[in-house]
Amino acid sequence: MGVLSDLPNIGAVVAQQLNDVGIHTAEELRSVGSRDAWLRIQAIDPAACYNRLCGLEGAIRGMRWHNLPDPLKAELKEFYSSHKVSWK
Repeated sequence: MGVLSDLPNIGAVVAQQLNDVGIHTAEELRSVGSRDAWLRIQAIDPAACYNRLCGLEGAIRGMRWHNLPDPLKAELKEFYSSHKVSWK
């Protein structure tokens, strides 16, 4: 099974958060998808940001999130904007 921290954009903190929400492998992350994984993380970390969402999508696609296509980034931005919670 794929190790989460071997994926691009997944450092120790995000890997731990994924583990905390029940995602332990790269295959599980791909199966769950970036949006659902991000929603799960946001439930335990209301400060989860747009960049984290893009990082998860990039990890699933095997690329740095900066290189995601602009139309996909726009879709993710819209998803983020409609699901973010105010935590301040």
